[in-house]
Amino acid sequence: MKPWMKWMKWVGAAIVVVVLAVVAGPFVYIHFIKEDAPDRFALADPPETSTAAPAITGSAGSTAGTVAVDPDRAPVADRGVDGAWVVAPRSAIGYRVVEVLFGQDTEGVGRTDHVTGELTMSGTQVTAGSFTADMTTVVSDENRRDNQFNGRLLDTATFPTATFSLTSPIELSSVPADGTAAAVTASGALTLRGVTNPVTFDVDAQKNGDTIQIVGRTDITFADYQIPHPNAPGITTQDHGLLEFDLRLVRA
Repeated sequence: MKPWMKWMKWVGAAIVVVVLAVVAGPFVYIHFIKEDAPDRFALADPPETSTAAPAITGSAGSTAGTVAVDPDRAPVADRGVDGAWVVAPRSAIGYRVVEVLFGQDTEGVGRTDHVTGELTMSGTQVTAGSFTADMTTVVSDENRRDNQFNGRLLDTATFPTATFSLTSPIELSSVPADGTAAAVTASGALTLRGVTNPVTFDVDAQKNGDTIQIVGRTDITFADYQIPHPNAPGITTQDHGLLEFDLRLVRA
């Protein structure tokens, strides 16, 4: 075999090895190394109940802003739903975005349980509601993704919080009964990275004894909030992502 033919053979073999590494490497990482993305938030099944309202904290792990529970007042189930309800522990918000790693699809998910807020109910209406999340505490399973999130993308040093406020009441078909799920839409104003836009969330809600669980989701386009496209070397993403939340509420 002539030397140049041998050289071409080695070059061809090297190209094949590189191609296999580029394709197989991400496949192995995604399917055998990377942790599976958590499931989307959903109503607890079976419904969760509790006999006493948990402490309400301003952020996870903090005792600031704890709401005292009056042991002499009537059980929540006996008092309907009218009044103010506040965010309790085990609440969370997060994002979900499709990533393509060298041709292999995967899902990036980040979440935080540092959520505060309240809503007010009267009869068959949710008359008001506002919620705030500490975006500096959002974490995923990948440090490089988190660094991008806190830096170039959300600039959490400058814009540390995200907020949502209802701009119109939510109409319910009937007064919520224990264990009965309801699907509604919630329209309001969402502020991300200092930019506010109108949004509509698809919401599932369920009252379970002294707790109301509300799960919601909406798709957001990054450019609408001046969020740079989150591409990185070897990784591409869609131009939008899912914003989702799971709120556990107890009486104020």
